[in-house]
Amino acid sequence: MTSVGFSEPGRIRPLTDRDRFGRVIERPDGADFPFYDGVPIELAVWRWVVVWAACIAGYLVLTFFPQPGNLVAIVPRTLFVAIPLAALALVGGRHWTALFRRVGRRDLLAMAYFALLNIVITFTVGAIVSMLFPVHPNTTIAAAGEAGSLDVVALYVGSGIQLVGEEVFTLLPFLAVLHLLFAKARLSRKAAVLLAWVASALWFGAAHLPTYDWNVAQAFLVIGSARIAFTLAFIRTKNLWVAAGAHILNDWVLLTVAVAGLAGASALT
Repeated sequence: MTSVGFSEPGRIRPLTDRDRFGRVIERPDGADFPFYDGVPIELAVWRWVVVWAACIAGYLVLTFFPQPGNLVAIVPRTLFVAIPLAALALVGGRHWTALFRRVGRRDLLAMAYFALLNIVITFTVGAIVSMLFPVHPNTTIAAAGEAGSLDVVALYVGSGIQLVGEEVFTLLPFLAVLHLLFAKARLSRKAAVLLAWVASALWFGAAHLPTYDWNVAQAFLVIGSARIAFTLAFIRTKNLWVAAGAHILNDWVLLTVAVAGLAGASALT
């Protein structure tokens, strides 16, 4: 049953090859982003406002929920994922699953590729920014491995859940902006995608301001640049699992380096 207020499936505007970025960037099978152009359903602007507000609510839970340890931190991290997706299910019905596609072998390779691409981008941009501005460490990664083994396992699990949430938190606003620019402002699809990409990068960077002691240059230039690869993973595959997988691989590499470094330092003392 189609819920009241949903439009029947059907593109808002017909697309041509000129509307796409080509086979190198987008899926060769022609699969497209969900929701922005009426497929699988069109979400009215007020529904996008509800979804975006839920993203903010999830972020506030993640930020202000007491987290005395990594085990307890799994709770707000799970809510960070669940609250926006619940809102999307509320306004979009069963179609909320359009964010996720089946993961195949090529998707696994794409996760590794975009994780490596992000590492190259962020280390390059980070090196440049660190020469121009003071930078602050990510305390979660810097302190990884200082607690017991169970706490380290909980950190990996909890961070994996949170990183899925970060993709939900970023890509839902990406789709919302894409819809507003394409369906309402009548911009071309290419222009709408590029502007939504930039807007979601700024949104993602702003969310990391508290993590890096409100260092504007670090949050927007270094962390914001991370969205180049992670959002590109979604643009390429139209699959949130691939963007989340690349994000998890990226951060788990950094966590593992930090854990190994602390373990090596402990062994020498």
